[in-house]
Amino acid sequence: MTSARPSPGRRVASRSRAVAVSLFVAGALAAAGCDRTPQNAGPRADANGDLRYGAITFKPCALSQKRIAAVEAQCATFAVPENHDAPNGRKIELALALIPATGEAEPDPIVFIAGGPGQSILEAYPQLHAGVRDARRTRNVLLVDARGTGKSHPLRCEEMDRLQDKPELWRDPDAIRDMAARCRDRLSATSDLRFYGTGDHIRDLDAVRAALGVARFNLVGISYGTRVAQQFAARYPSRTRTVTLDSIAPNTLVLGQEHARNLDDALKRQFARCVADAACKRNLGDPAATLASVRARLQAGGLAPVRFRDPKTGEWREETPSFAHLGALLRLYAYQPVSASMLPLVLRDADQGRYEPLLAQAYAIGGEMNEAIMMGMHLSVSCTEDPEIRVDPKDADTIMGTDLVDFLKTQCEVWPKGKRDPNFRKPLSGDVPVLAISGEFDPVTPSRYGNEVVKTLPKGRHLILPGQGHSVLTVGCMPKLFARFLETADAKGLDAACLQRLKPSPPFAGDYGWEP
Repeated sequence: MTSARPSPGRRVASRSRAVAVSLFVAGALAAAGCDRTPQNAGPRADANGDLRYGAITFKPCALSQKRIAAVEAQCATFAVPENHDAPNGRKIELALALIPATGEAEPDPIVFIAGGPGQSILEAYPQLHAGVRDARRTRNVLLVDARGTGKSHPLRCEEMDRLQDKPELWRDPDAIRDMAARCRDRLSATSDLRFYGTGDHIRDLDAVRAALGVARFNLVGISYGTRVAQQFAARYPSRTRTVTLDSIAPNTLVLGQEHARNLDDALKRQFARCVADAACKRNLGDPAATLASVRARLQAGGLAPVRFRDPKTGEWREETPSFAHLGALLRLYAYQPVSASMLPLVLRDADQGRYEPLLAQAYAIGGEMNEAIMMGMHLSVSCTEDPEIRVDPKDADTIMGTDLVDFLKTQCEVWPKGKRDPNFRKPLSGDVPVLAISGEFDPVTPSRYGNEVVKTLPKGRHLILPGQGHSVLTVGCMPKLFARFLETADAKGLDAACLQRLKPSPPFAGDYGWEP
């Protein structure tokens, strides 16, 4: 593994100490509210050998994620007011990480913003690291865990862990309301839950920017993070050099409102690929018809408990198969074509009475989601920013039905609400260069969302990656295109023909995978 630790001596030797000091002072003034932040000298070693970047000191660390190689980085914390409008009130600490450039760095870093809402970017970054292999030659990568996630004053709702073992509670409004209320009461002892939304996060990012002495950011938002990036660019256009939106959520979108319909559309397209594949159709039949059969049986209930091995511990577990297990698996496996290609096989097994694979995989992926998403932060975002969410009777015939909307609305009945910016729903506009990228089979943020966003952006361009799903920055030649975009700040000038070489993963045709 190539070391990500910087070589500060080479970068600082040509810069005078006087310039570094003057820039540090300018960064401090910007943190106090000035909008004239000159570029500082960049990361440099201090007397203790630690990495000093503006007013923030970083120390060596590693960013790790299960089944993915750790990324060497530099980590720090940075204190901000919980309520930016009450700067003398309670402070919270944000977790930061810096992955230094491999060459001489330009002054404007790349800033990744995670999805969710509720995901930690420091935890998610290792799977994104390959996407910056070219861009890191000339730019540092900065990560800031959103408040309420990761190690930035996390808002985890352990009370909702019961949903993993008792999925039937998803449809029990009294139980859902009670879990949310108990989480609210516990977290409220140390947190004002009104101040953990998108508006608070972008003010945190700007405070970090000023403390670093950086004039502009190159923002990269993923899924919900695209909302954050658009809101930052709208409020601070002069502090935004470029914006990359990966799996786009338009400002006009009510998060969660269209999930059910989008998932159905994506599954129909994926299942059609199995029908069009001779081996898949011969061995597994029509997945859509199989799904209807399995769904009816699970929703009818009355099935016997099934023993299966816990995919994490290897211990035996026993649960009664339910539609909640199937719904969770369909929704989360549809994110990526590689996992979606397995669904016809899982459905065939369930239709033949073999529920062990369904239960084991649903349990594994559900547990990972519980660990990855801070539900308290998720609710602080959704309940404040998406009060328009409503039950659409047309969703009743979809796989997810109205369950997700019902779930969110019930929790928001008892969750504190903050204030939403009056311009929150306004589409991003102006001259900021924007590169929007989508996967053809994305079940959460379909490509039509990207088309909508670039309509108001004269320097915007939308690329759709054939055969791909959700979060596509690391796929194919996209890392090179991303690096080129950062170099030129010109999305429309990119030669994106290389993306046409991408193809979807073949559907499984049996237990052995797909046929050659």
